[in-house]
Amino acid sequence: MALTTFAKQYHEKMFPGYISDFLRTDPEFIELFDNFAFDQVVNQDDLDDKTRFMAILAALLGCQGIDEYRSMIPAAMNFGVTPVEIKEITYQAVAYLGIGRVFPFLKACNEVFEAKDIPLPLPGQATTTAQNRREAGTQAQVDIFGEGMRDFWKSGPEESRHINRWLAANCFGDYYTRTGLDHGQREMITFCFLAAQGGCEPQLTSHAAANMRIGNDKAFLIKIISQCLPFIGYPRSLNALRCVNDAAEKAST
Repeated sequence: MALTTFAKQYHEKMFPGYISDFLRTDPEFIELFDNFAFDQVVNQDDLDDKTRFMAILAALLGCQGIDEYRSMIPAAMNFGVTPVEIKEITYQAVAYLGIGRVFPFLKACNEVFEAKDIPLPLPGQATTTAQNRREAGTQAQVDIFGEGMRDFWKSGPEESRHINRWLAANCFGDYYTRTGLDHGQREMITFCFLAAQGGCEPQLTSHAAANMRIGNDKAFLIKIISQCLPFIGYPRSLNALRCVNDAAEKAST
């Protein structure tokens, strides 16, 4: 095997003592993939490993990579991603992917945690109530996207206005207001959800702009795309890069 020393060492940090059966059945593929994903990509920039694995988990949710997601949870924990952070990534995915696609991932997450004797349920992270979730969600939208979102919840045609209200109350009020992740981390994982599932380029461009507005600049988002590429492929990665460039160009005019 011509695995690089760095790829071997990084794999060992992810999965201490684990030897994949693919080394027996598909040695040439493992050489290609591990040398790329766990050496070349990792060494492309200075993205910290904890952020790297948060992005990987979010991208795997977005592209429906359930088996890889299951295997990457312990690796993420080995690089400092906490059980609360993993659960928050998984919960927030429901707002962008729907429960139909997230349900198997939530089950996988629980199974991994229970196998590691992590007590469930984890400590609660909710900060809102049924009475204040819309107002808190609107404030989160304003904090992330700007003052123009203040009255978005009551905008649009009457027959569909409830969806904008739900966006404020449910997507932002129920999820973004939770502790466990900050706004910057939540916008980063949202960017990964959208990039990985594809077909959401208008929303992806909007969230690229939101990321940049709150400090996840263009260079950072390119690092995130680069890291996700081995897990979501080139077409969706190139689409994401185009959306980042479009958002950056619009912000500069």
